[in-house]
Amino acid sequence: MMETQSFDLIVIGTGSGASTAAGKCAASGWKVAQIDDMPFGGTCALRGCDPKKVLVGAADLVDWNRRMNGKGIRSNAAIDWKDLMKYKRSFTEPVPSSREKGMEKAGITPFHGQARFVDESTLKVGNFELTGEYILIATGARPAPLPIEGFEYLATSTDFLELDELPKKLVFVGGGYISFEFAFVSALAGSEVHIIHRGERPLEGFDADMVDILLEKAKELGIRIYLNTEVQSVDKEGNGFVVTGSQNGTSEKIRGDLVVHGAGRIPNIDRLDIDKGNVDHGKHGILVNEYLQSVSNPRVYAAGDAAATQGKPLTPVGGFESRIFAANLVDGNHRKAEYPAQPTVVYTIPALASVGLTQRQAEDQGLRFEVHTNRMDSWYSYRRINESHAAYKTIIEKDTGKIIGAHILGTKAEEIINLFTVAINNGLTSDDLKNMIYSYPTHSSDIPYML
Repeated sequence: MMETQSFDLIVIGTGSGASTAAGKCAASGWKVAQIDDMPFGGTCALRGCDPKKVLVGAADLVDWNRRMNGKGIRSNAAIDWKDLMKYKRSFTEPVPSSREKGMEKAGITPFHGQARFVDESTLKVGNFELTGEYILIATGARPAPLPIEGFEYLATSTDFLELDELPKKLVFVGGGYISFEFAFVSALAGSEVHIIHRGERPLEGFDADMVDILLEKAKELGIRIYLNTEVQSVDKEGNGFVVTGSQNGTSEKIRGDLVVHGAGRIPNIDRLDIDKGNVDHGKHGILVNEYLQSVSNPRVYAAGDAAATQGKPLTPVGGFESRIFAANLVDGNHRKAEYPAQPTVVYTIPALASVGLTQRQAEDQGLRFEVHTNRMDSWYSYRRINESHAAYKTIIEKDTGKIIGAHILGTKAEEIINLFTVAINNGLTSDDLKNMIYSYPTHSSDIPYML
């Protein structure tokens, strides 16, 4: 028997794009429901950023240990995968229960199950029919379907993060964030690693020169990367798999114990029956206006990876959009989704970070700019830890001296890039950063020499 309930706001999803808005609206006295067909907590906390960074931290320690061998360090650190996964689960396992208790404490009604639109204001979840004055879709993203024979054999990033044992030989399909981050972790944990990428270069959103230096490190770790290679099929062979790829008409077979999907993600909206809700959507998600409101159904808003916006598919962007949505609901549409420069990091070892324009983008826009770039291997900050793959590139607008792009490869890149983000978003010039007094010796104190 169907039970009907009414709410001021129904939120689909429990990640960063959803929970901020749900909490703020509940705190304003709204009657709020929150739905998820997966464990409560969202991708970042359970299946993405947080657990991934635990694994990356262990791999980073191994790499640092190896670099310092013979330079004051004698021991050989190694990853115990089972222990590492047990430690990882100490972060992820408490999340669903904690999130649900937090919802209930905030007065939010939780629902477990797949939400589907019945009409423009009604959703069905299991035996419940929920009517909402407003609905927020913040369901994140999922691995993109690929036209590969044997696609069903590909493991996902979620599967990788739940491995009780790390396979001896892994093949990653696609040359983006997921493949590279897990490839570096796996290689430093002792596995043989292959990455197959259909394009001319991997990590296409990052500066090409920085990526080339990162590839030197990958090669040093024994990671084999196949470029301009189209994966045609994945076949089961005994306890393992055979990946067949085509490069310039030549077929190549790569064997692995596990094949991991790292070839992109798409908005996770296909199971919502959104057409019944009169919610227009496209390749990049729900079509929204500047207030994050559906262009076809004013009751519906969208945020995070499920929305087609200028925001990058990053957890902080989901939270940023969720705050905008909440402000517009509580006080009426008044806050537009205007995006500042958004830093992004691929957590390889070392990390590669970027914010603002790449050199190619600045050229395409016809800007007058100067480029400062160099290796940092011999700089004290990196020589101290015997890091041999560190570099930077900064892009400065000639007429104003303003910083319009920064790209950092090396230890603490993910921290340094935040300072460049502050500079870009506040219109600071290279002189502004050069004239600051920094704590020393730190990686941040290298910034003036990057300008």
